[in-house]
Amino acid sequence: MEPIVNRVAQSDIVVYNLEALWDERPIVELDLAPFLEEGLILREKPFRQQVQAHDWSQYADKHVAIYCSTDAIVPIWAYMLVATKLHGIARSVAFGRREDLLRNYFVRALEQEDWSKYRDRIVVVKGCASKIVPVDAYVQAVLRLQEVARKVMYGEPCSSVPLWRRPEARPRPQAQTVRPAFPERPE
Repeated sequence: MEPIVNRVAQSDIVVYNLEALWDERPIVELDLAPFLEEGLILREKPFRQQVQAHDWSQYADKHVAIYCSTDAIVPIWAYMLVATKLHGIARSVAFGRREDLLRNYFVRALEQEDWSKYRDRIVVVKGCASKIVPVDAYVQAVLRLQEVARKVMYGEPCSSVPLWRRPEARPRPQAQTVRPAFPERPE
């Protein structure tokens, strides 16, 4: 009996795992509605007082998504004021809900990635039921990998779905000028 050979391990395939970009810190959604009068009206002086009195240390080393759960009209400066309190305390801050924060996080992480290590490689973007990686991160990753990789697939190395392959460089045939045949004009 011949020994079992793991051809995947011997192949030139590189696995790109988007989940490895996540720092595993907790995500907190900070609702501004409790800072508003009746959850709907922002009065500047009481708002500033509540922001000043709030315990910001509870957000230490967490990702914070700032939003308002009511239909209140919250001026932009209010979100900015809250962000100033989170600066230097929270791991990251974003406007919106959890999904918005994750999208922003992965956009920044993908911008900082060294894509040159995937040059001319066969890359499998690891795919599993990730609860943390947004679909947009997969889309952005494949777009960036197309710039450098030889081939991009999705899934696991042993069972992947082909997505894209760099076209083979083929010499182009010389262009020939072909003149259309027009009927002779009667003289």
